[in-house]
Parts: sequence; C-alpha cells; structure tokens
Amino acid sequence: ATVDQLSAGMVDVDAVVQNGILCLWSAWSIHKLTTSLPQAFHVAVERGRKINLPEFPQMQIHYCSESVLAVEGFRVSVYDVERSVCDAVKFRNKIGIDVCAEILNNYLERQDRNIGKLMDYARRLRVGGILEKYLQVKL
Repeated sequence: ATVDQLSAGMVDVDAVVQNGILCLWSAWSIHKLTTSLPQAFHVAVERGRKINLPEFPQMQIHYCSESVLAVEGFRVSVYDVERSVCDAVKFRNKIGIDVCAEILNNYLERQDRNIGKLMDYARRLRVGGILEKYLQVKL
C-alpha cells in the first residue's frame, strides 16, 4: 500500500477513544519500525475505563496503569519510538521473535536513537534485563 492509500484509512482516534494513545502495531508502523501493517488501531487506555467501540474502524484496546500510560509527564497521541521498542520486547512472545527482532534492528539503525531513554523505559516496564541482553548482542 502507498502512503496515500494508508492515510485515506486514518481516523481521528481521539474522537473515537478520548485520551487514547496509539501503541504496539500502530506505533511501530508509524515509526517505521516494522513492515507489517496493523489489522486494527491499537489504543492504550487507563485500566478500568469502559470503552464503547464502533464496528468500524477496527480497534483493539489495551488497558494499562496510569503510570505506564504517561510519557515524560504529558499525554501524546502516539507512544514515542523508544517506548514502542520496549513494548515490542515486552510482548515478544505474543508478536513473535521475528517481529521483535525487526523492530529492534530498525531502531538500532536510526540516527536519532536514544539508548539511555530506551533503557529508562525498559526498566519502568520491567524488561530492562532482557533488553540489555539483546543490546549486548546487537551493539
């Protein structure tokens, strides 16, 4: 699909899920960390919220604690690239090691990567030890 075709399918996610944050497959795709196209919009929301979703567009809701939702003290519509990489490591068994490896490799090739910020997120999400092992192999 071309960028024009993909943008025609974009919706105002905040209008459907107020204060939702694009995460996982949606964030990886936006940050160009994977070549896989998401089958739905993946949206993180605060745990315990009741969400009424429309039939279209297809959305998958991921419930998180408030401390995990916060990105550097403010809310954003899409998790930043370092947080997105940490999510790939955290959910590596669900998404597949091959997808996780693709995301890590693409991140490490970026000129704007921030390993310190990446490790800060990794520790907060309790995947610091696992990510350190991956980085030792890759760097």
